[in-house]
Amino acid sequence: MTEKQFKNGEIIFKEKETGDTLYQILDGTVGVYVNYGESDEHKLTELRKDQYFGEMAVIEAYPRSATTVAQGDVKVMEISAGELNLYFKAQPNKIMDIMKHLSARVRELTSDYTDVTNTIKDLHLGEEEKRSETLGEKIKKFANFYKANKNIEDITSVETMHKIDKVAHSEGYVKTVESFPKGTVIFKEGETGNCMYDIHFGKIGIFKDYGTPDEKKLSELETNQFFGEMGMVDNDKRSATAVVISDDATIETIYPTDLRDLFENNPPKVDMILAHLSYRLRKLTKEYMKACKLIYEVSESENSGSVSEELKKRAESFKADIYD
Repeated sequence: MTEKQFKNGEIIFKEKETGDTLYQILDGTVGVYVNYGESDEHKLTELRKDQYFGEMAVIEAYPRSATTVAQGDVKVMEISAGELNLYFKAQPNKIMDIMKHLSARVRELTSDYTDVTNTIKDLHLGEEEKRSETLGEKIKKFANFYKANKNIEDITSVETMHKIDKVAHSEGYVKTVESFPKGTVIFKEGETGNCMYDIHFGKIGIFKDYGTPDEKKLSELETNQFFGEMGMVDNDKRSATAVVISDDATIETIYPTDLRDLFENNPPKVDMILAHLSYRLRKLTKEYMKACKLIYEVSESENSGSVSEELKKRAESFKADIYD
């Protein structure tokens, strides 16, 4: 772990580079860009003191998805992949800090994704006169975002898939483990969450409006998958209901106070939790880009004066595949 300083305008790392370090900002502001220094440069966000960046390269061995640039004088703590466990051992609270950082990114992107999917529903293709000025601005925003970011590659990390799908989550030291029969509600939509869950065996259905005429299954989770982490990290209300849909299920319950104990006794479990959050963020990014691409294609077609029937059908049948 090394403290580093950067002057205004210095590049900390470049888009598409292979990296094995993450950074915590100790002082200053960092700009995050795609296509930095090119004609279609686009600034994604700004990061400030105590925030992390570059973590996906360490958690997943994932190429840099953006360029980071110092805005003014910046001081950071650089942490290599090989030092991450030492970093957590010295400061166990940092496990939750990084989980909160990833969770915040998922929350923010989920909000953007909801906005773009609602925009698709309101397109009124062929009836542009029905659009409000606000909707027109959103179409421009999402179309421009896709145009600036369309070269971002979707790279599946073998290491991440190994962590998430190939390692039995029941191996090694675990916390509270219980078995539940089919139909058991693990948590309800609207309840305040304070823990996450790890499926050791069985299947869990994630539902919206469970038990009502509007019930909709959002996702089906299987053995060796996590769920409920967003509620635990944010201590926020559950956005859906989780129900056992196999004959029975064996589930481990993990509370924030358990993370230190898990790390000390079963470090791979913490690695898997972080990899799960990172993978979820990448999956959401992919779906967000897909939605922005559709709006971009609609915008380009309307500018040329011709929107195909195929494009209209795609817009009308667009399905949001991500749940929060």
